[in-house]
Amino acid sequence: LSGLDPAQPYFQGTPIEVRLDKSDADFVDIIHTDSAPTIPNLGFGISPAIGHIDFYPNGGKQMPGCGKNPVSQIVDLDGIWEGTRDFVACNHLRSYKYYSDSIIYPDGFLGYPCASYELFQSGNCFPCPEEGCPNMGHYADKFKDNIKKNFLKLYLNTGEARDFPLWRYKVTVTLSGRSKVRGYVNVALYGSGGNTKQFQITKGTLKPDNTYTAYIDAEVNVGKVTKVKFLWNNNWINPTFPKLGAATITVQAGQNR
Repeated sequence: LSGLDPAQPYFQGTPIEVRLDKSDADFVDIIHTDSAPTIPNLGFGISPAIGHIDFYPNGGKQMPGCGKNPVSQIVDLDGIWEGTRDFVACNHLRSYKYYSDSIIYPDGFLGYPCASYELFQSGNCFPCPEEGCPNMGHYADKFKDNIKKNFLKLYLNTGEARDFPLWRYKVTVTLSGRSKVRGYVNVALYGSGGNTKQFQITKGTLKPDNTYTAYIDAEVNVGKVTKVKFLWNNNWINPTFPKLGAATITVQAGQNR
């Protein structure tokens, strides 16, 4: 039984006979997309974990793409009717959009077990544990036999618009060069499943022999990594023409560690 952002008003804090609960089916998975307090944030969705596994995409409160200005949201790509509904309850309705996307992407929407969204964002809950990560949405029940905890809270990030799934990678870059410079480092991944855009790994003072780490949410599952593109820029013309390279770049996929 899949709960798509179950309602908060009149249900949160009530006995389990009144609201959706994990005793309602052999396996109950929940997607929380609008769990900010109803007052003053107009959150329509319940915030506590109530299923066997509970997914909190983007932290479960504010979904990417829902902060667009009202005019662009109402004259939406999907038409005025869809856009108007999204303007009124965009976060709440993201739950079914993620679910429908999950049917097409059996390997997408990996939920990482974590104590909080902040810890997930900082990389504390990466990669997936040995038993793997469940997939939010249609294929969540594949994880049914791996549940060891009473409540399992899972976090992930999604895109702003269709297609919504993102795949998380840890990218570690050790720089080489003669002298430190200021600027930024970008990396793009190339693989058997596709290529990513460039992601900024670090910016500021770049020191040779230093190692910089970033967690990136890529719009494709790159599969087996075949190539990594490294780019640095200092945004201004330096008469000494400083050179900077990558001594090593390590890429770790969250899914298979």
